[in-house]
Order: sequence, then structure tokens, then C-alpha cells
Amino acid sequence: MANLTLLYAKAALTGFTRRGDVLPESSLDAEVTVDPEHLARYDKVCGFGVRDELPITYPHVLGFGLQIRLMTGPGFPFPLPGLVHVANRIRQHRPLRATEPLSLHVALTDLRPHERGRQFDVVTTVAVDGEEVWVDVSTYLRREGAAAKEPSPRAEPPEPTARWRLPADLGRRYADASGDRNPIHLHPLTAKAFGFPRAIAHGMWSKARCVAAFEGRLPDAYEVDVRFKAPILLPGEVGFSSAPTGDGWRFALWSSRPHLEGVISG
Repeated sequence: MANLTLLYAKAALTGFTRRGDVLPESSLDAEVTVDPEHLARYDKVCGFGVRDELPITYPHVLGFGLQIRLMTGPGFPFPLPGLVHVANRIRQHRPLRATEPLSLHVALTDLRPHERGRQFDVVTTVAVDGEEVWVDVSTYLRREGAAAKEPSPRAEPPEPTARWRLPADLGRRYADASGDRNPIHLHPLTAKAFGFPRAIAHGMWSKARCVAAFEGRLPDAYEVDVRFKAPILLPGEVGFSSAPTGDGWRFALWSSRPHLEGVISG
């Protein structure tokens, strides 16, 4: 994995001067083999059972260092601090095994307007023996100005099927397993420097924890699409709810407000 601590330091020192209107036409590739001990740490913190099959969310952390390298590299138009991860969609065409060598490819694409600024996608693909078997699309928002917000009726939280208590050190534990050491997740003091009252949980941890709740009920090929709604403060408690749909499941995480909404489809 890339040295993400150094990359975050680089972003903090140089990123705030960045301005631009186009994404660089660049991509990165890597050949990866899974470390069983690393996989076991990831499985434990996210609630998956330890087994040879990779959780659908696990390849995201294998490619995360490449994603950050692109977003701190030459020509990237936005400062990394302040980017908001608003959505993530992953499709796997078949299960991936821990023993398979994985070919990763990461690229930036589709810079487009958003009502609160601009957004773009980071697309990570995994191939095995030249066959694409897994695709991840992470959407990031660059806020610009203050967009007017239409008042919306206050929704009632769905009836939870489970409640999860999240410890204060969850961000640090997931950072150890994922490499994502963004300071907003690590400690109350570093989170406060970015406007949060306490450290917040990683969005991709919350997605992985939700998928883990369906373990044993998912097909070999499927897609998980989520929207991140509001940060989860640590420590905290969230309610998880799920309901079947025609070809999968709909699920959500709530406390006093929605934190994540997602759909699993075949």
C-alpha cells in the first residue's frame, strides 16, 4: 500500500492552493496479492466472518492508496481536505478469493456540476487473468459556495432490525485495516480542526458493516449502491434496518437522522 500518512501530509501542505476545471487524464495500476493477516483485521473490524472469499468492499481498501495518489498528484484541481465522499457503488461479477492475484486499475472521471459545487468519480477496477471481475465507483463532492436548500419534511426513522454501538476508537481501528488515516476519523481534536465535534466513522466502514449484516444471504454476482447522508459521530449508536426488494435488499443506518441509505441488487 502507498504511504498514505505522507500523502495526507502532502495534501495538507499543498492542496489548499489548488484550483482547476478539469480532471487530469491519468490513471494508476498495481498488481496485488492479499495479505491474510490484513484481510483478517479488516473482516474483524467490519463484522465479516474470516474466510477465503473476499468481502465485496475489501478490494476498495486495496485500491485506496492509488486513489489518494491520483488525488494528490499533478493536475488534480481540488484540495483533498474538504472533499466529501457522497456515494459508492460496487459490482462484483463473481466472488474473489484471497489466493488470487489481483490487477488493479484506478482512474478519475466525469467531473460534473452539482447543486452544491462539483462532483467527480474515482473508478477502481479489479481484473483476474485479464478478466474484469469487480468495479468500484466512488463519487466525491467539492463544495463551492452556499447552495440554497429546500426545506424537507422530517422523515421518521425506519424500525431498526439491529442496533450497533460504535466505540470511540472505531475510526483508528478501521484506519489500521484500511489505510485511510484522514484525521477526521482518528481523534476528537483532529476532527474539531475540520469542523466536527468528535471523530466520525469512515463511510466505507459503515457500508461494509451493513453488507456484513447480509452475509450468507447474497448471490455470487451482485451490486451494492449507497448514498452517505450524514456523518456518524464516535462514540455513538446507530440503528440498522433492512427490507427485501424484488431482486435484493434495501437498507439504512439511522440515529436521530439518516446516515446511509443503500440498495443491494442482483
